[in-house]
Amino acid sequence: MSDLIQSVQENLEFLGVCLLIVIVIFAAASITEKSLRKKNAMPRTNTPARRAAIVGVFSAIAAVLMYLEIPLWFAPSFYELDFSEIPVMICAFAMGPVAGVAAELCKILLKLVLKGTSTAFVGAFANFVVGRSMVLPASILYYIRKNKKMAMAGLALGTVVMTFFGSAFNAFYLLPKFSELYGMPMEAIIGMGTAINPRIDSVWSLVFFAVVPFNIMKGIIVSLVTILLYKHISPILKRH
Repeated sequence: MSDLIQSVQENLEFLGVCLLIVIVIFAAASITEKSLRKKNAMPRTNTPARRAAIVGVFSAIAAVLMYLEIPLWFAPSFYELDFSEIPVMICAFAMGPVAGVAAELCKILLKLVLKGTSTAFVGAFANFVVGRSMVLPASILYYIRKNKKMAMAGLALGTVVMTFFGSAFNAFYLLPKFSELYGMPMEAIIGMGTAINPRIDSVWSLVFFAVVPFNIMKGIIVSLVTILLYKHISPILKRH
């Protein structure tokens, strides 16, 4: 009975942390967007209903893309590459940081409803927070001056932020929390990495040899595809 109570308590604490971080991210995006609008860097060109519809469409596309997970040869099986950040990034570039955050959250909620979780919700939470660490700075920098050069600079900045933040967040919080909630000893998680790469023998070596290249690869792919697609999609989204 005590084990059940402890498990419920741990899950409630994790849920509380998730909700707090979601609120903080939305607040940061909203404050930044309002500041950009005051400086006329980001005029509102769509009605709330149209914005909601566009966010919904891109969220649905992103949720579908989350099913297309690609295992990586250098990382344990719970690190799989998907391309769901591409429609989220396009949505953020077209509609602004708040729309990007909303699309990211809706994507995760749709995926949980349709597929559930196999990682005690830690994987879904990681996808949201780490994905936002790329999309948010990229879209903010792009809206300071909307041109291709700033878009590329924003995507580069987003990739760097995601790589550093995502790696540190994995080491300090996500991996220990996954071990705690999923009931898998940290030694077993590290062992999954060791089986792939003998140089992985600790949490930090797992992060360095698996998480860092994972985030860099994802950032580069998302950036390239976004640059290629956005110039074709943007005129359609801006039509009234």
